[in-house]
Formats: sequence, C-alpha cells, structure tokens
Amino acid sequence: MSAHAKINIFVTGVTGYLGGAVVDRLLSHPRVSDFQITALVRSPEKAEKLRSLGITPAIGSLDDSDLLHNLCSESDVVLAMADSDHYSSVKAMLDGQKERFETTGKQGIFINTSGTGVLADNAAGMYQYDTIWNDANPAQMATLAPTQMHRDVDLMIVEADKEGYVKTYIVLPSTIYGIAQGRLVDLGIANNRSRQIPAIIRASLDRKQGGMVGLGKNMWPNVNIEEQADFFIILLDAALDKLDTLGHGTDGYYFGESGEHSLYDVGKAVAEALVDLGIGQSREPTTFTKDEIDKYFGGNDYLGSNSRCRADHARSLGWNPKKSTADLLSSIRAEVEEEIKASAEGRLRKDQKL
Repeated sequence: MSAHAKINIFVTGVTGYLGGAVVDRLLSHPRVSDFQITALVRSPEKAEKLRSLGITPAIGSLDDSDLLHNLCSESDVVLAMADSDHYSSVKAMLDGQKERFETTGKQGIFINTSGTGVLADNAAGMYQYDTIWNDANPAQMATLAPTQMHRDVDLMIVEADKEGYVKTYIVLPSTIYGIAQGRLVDLGIANNRSRQIPAIIRASLDRKQGGMVGLGKNMWPNVNIEEQADFFIILLDAALDKLDTLGHGTDGYYFGESGEHSLYDVGKAVAEALVDLGIGQSREPTTFTKDEIDKYFGGNDYLGSNSRCRADHARSLGWNPKKSTADLLSSIRAEVEEEIKASAEGRLRKDQKL
C-alpha cells in the first residue's frame, strides 16, 4: 500500500457499546489521517453526527445484504461489531471481500466480534466447570461444537480465511463492564452500557432484591470496556503492519478476559448496592424463580452458564489489561445508579407522551 493510499475501513456496530468505544479510538489513532472510515447506521440523525466526526455514514441495516457486499468489496479492513449471530450479514461482507480479492489480488482484513458465550454450558448456576479454554491453543478451539452459540458464524469466517481471499481474526469478549465514555457517547451516537450485568440489575431492581440464576456457582470471565476496545486497536495495528507472527483463521481467536467471577459474586454486589440505596431487603442475593426467569430473561437461564477462558493469545500481542474482578465488582454500584436514572428518564419520557 503506498504511503498516500487511504486505508478504507468499514465498521458495523458503531452505535453499540463496544463498537462506539472502538471507533472512538480509531478517531484518535496516530494514523487516522490515513483512514477512510465508513460506518453502517440506521438513523439519518446519527448519520449526520457521524459525518461531523469525519466518518462516512452508510444508511442501512444488517439485513441489507447488497449494501454490505458492495461496501466490503471496496474495504481494506472490515470491523464487524454489531451482532455476532447475524449469519447473512457476515456472509454478505465476506462475499464482498472475496470480490475485492478477485478484482485486486489483495487480501482484506476481517475482524469479527464473537463472544465467550461460544464456551457456555447449561449449568443453570448450579456448578462451575473445570475446562479452561485458551485462545493460544487452536487445536482446543477447533473442538468447540458447531452447535455452540456464535459458532456457525465463527466457522464461516475461519473457512473464508482458509480459502485465502481474506485474513480473518475473531475477537471474543466476555462480560464487558464499565460505563463507556468518549465522543460517540457524548454525541448520543453510541450506547454507553453493556448487557449482561445491566440485565441482572434491571431484574433485581424490579424484584427489589439482588438475584442470581440457581446458586450462582457458574463462572464467567470479565473485561473492562476501555481495555477491550484497546485490544481491537492493537490487533488492527498488527494486521495492518502485516506481522508474520500474527495468528489468523484457525489460529485467529483472541479472547477478551482480565479476570473471572461467579454469578453469585455479581448478585451479591447488586444486592449490597440495593440495600445501601434503601431498595433491597438483604445483602445476600436470592435465586430467580422460574417465573422471574420467564419474566426478565425470556425463559432463558443463560446467565447461569459457565464460560471459562484465558486470553494468552491476545496478551501475546502486547495487550496488558490491568483491571481485575475487584474492579468489576466495585463498578456495580455505579451501574445500579445509572439503571435507576435511566428507568426514571424512561418513565418521564413516557409521561410526557401521554
């Protein structure tokens, strides 16, 4: 690539929690003047806000296969950060990358966001399992069943790399936590909150008591939003620099993990915050009933699953996350307060419409 050629980067998920944080870092990247960033966005209003940041908006959704194909046929880099289970959109983007290769002979860079849900079992909070998956062990990763969550998309991406028209990298974040900050959040483009822990908080607030699935014995890894977003840039830089040692395809898995927690520990931190705020009754979490799992989680006890891993491969690139499980647990009080504020604002908006 000549020194003056722009690097065309196509992004999905710019309005999301993680995608917004990654794009915020792209905008402050030392090479940002070399980047031509295009982002998929549904809202014309958000499209204008993106334009104000120097990002080219493409108005559409993940269901617009032709649009995705065309955009990716012109992209050097694809950062897919929207929906780790949207098979048809990933297929359309890979097909676009294939067309680009057939036209130019140049391999693209495809970085996909999966998740450690691919490791999940059916423990329902009743036990922890002993298997610890390692992203530096491709033979172990290859044994993951094709029926596991996210796996059909991941396998399609690995297959594309085998075909040789694109180099693929799969990032698997775990329980991401922390309230995101940055320009995209400030402008109202990106979401500033995660999913898993806020879901537990919302349910616990409604029942006025911290909760857990089963006995909360299941274990999950965790990672701070800022540190996970940092990793995407480390990986992108390594891919752009064409590091020979950079694992891709079957050796292209990168976990996001800097600690491990039990669901009981999270439920207890929520229960304690609710008591301190005068809402909860007990500092000990109680088990969600079947009716509550139906009401709050669509009948799915996924939050009671195990997912255990070590991010040795990610760390081998120089990623050095400092946050620990203690940081996750100490962040929960602020998350509870944010949820109370968000639900109050939602009620206010509802009342104003009446």
